Amino acid sequence: MKAVVYHGPGKVAVEELPQPRLAGPRDAIVEVHRTALCGTDLHPYRGETPSFESGTVLGHEFAGVVVEAGPQVPFAPGQRVFASDIVACGSCASCAHGMHYQCVSVGLFGSSTLVGPAIAGGQAEYVRVPYADVVLCATPDGVSDEQALFVGDVLSTAYAAVRGARVRPGDVVAVVGAGPVGVLAAACARLAGAAEVVLADSDAGRRAGFTGPGRIVAPTRLAHMTAELTGGWGAHAVIEAVGTPAALSTAVGAAAPRATIAAVGVHHTDASFPAGLAFARELTVRFVVGDPIAVREPVLALLRHKRLDPSELISHRLPLSAAADAYDLFDRREAFKVVLDPSEV
Repeated sequence: MKAVVYHGPGKVAVEELPQPRLAGPRDAIVEVHRTALCGTDLHPYRGETPSFESGTVLGHEFAGVVVEAGPQVPFAPGQRVFASDIVACGSCASCAHGMHYQCVSVGLFGSSTLVGPAIAGGQAEYVRVPYADVVLCATPDGVSDEQALFVGDVLSTAYAAVRGARVRPGDVVAVVGAGPVGVLAAACARLAGAAEVVLADSDAGRRAGFTGPGRIVAPTRLAHMTAELTGGWGAHAVIEAVGTPAALSTAVGAAAPRATIAAVGVHHTDASFPAGLAFARELTVRFVVGDPIAVREPVLALLRHKRLDPSELISHRLPLSAAADAYDLFDRREAFKVVLDPSEV
């Protein structure tokens, strides 16, 4: 089979690899029909995760059909499915409490050993899915493979961020970062009843071409804009969707007293934090890992009822064979969201 393989910073290649096989009764083999690049995939590509192993098959957003399933997997060959990016057992104490990222057997597709044991990713023609009875979900009729793969990560992450930030009807909400997660978080905030959503992004080109929900400003303008909209108060809820110390500081600066900040950007390192300002405003700052296993049912309901369509964010549809070009475009911000089609290798 063909798969996208990491070979160090700035180096990915489409290679021929053995097709995966079942390794246990809860495994499934999925033929991938659509797979996507995520901002998280850029961290190793940019050399920001030095422990990332060369030879890793990349990708954690994918949808397709089951071609083989173990005896404990409730999906038949030919059934359309999508995967959660998080791999979890579903039976430990953490999973029982809906905290799948804290699972004793947690893993993440296509992420080397950054989160649990290495699991080959979904930027491939076929992928082995461990704990498939938990990790996979049936794709409903009327939901496309492209839409479904968003439920496996970025849309569920955005939904979890809005819930984690405790967005209420009438709120003014600030979102730091106008990438796919940030834009979808803004959309989910509006569905939750937010009166205004203000996004901040440092990329002038992204701001100039913005057509999403709400209004967009430079990060240096976010605190001023949210104060202007609230009579000097600040944003009632803030979502940080970048994963840098500067973004978290921007989020704190825009927050109203006793606001909640949900940080869903992936933070890799410890860094300074404006604790004095956060204390003075009595802020709640919580880190949120999107958990599709826990929230995919209400998120799927948004798609089934056509309340939003995440596939509208796709800027590039390319064959799997063009993965190297896709990563280059994505890294240079010439692509907003890239979906690869493994049938066009």
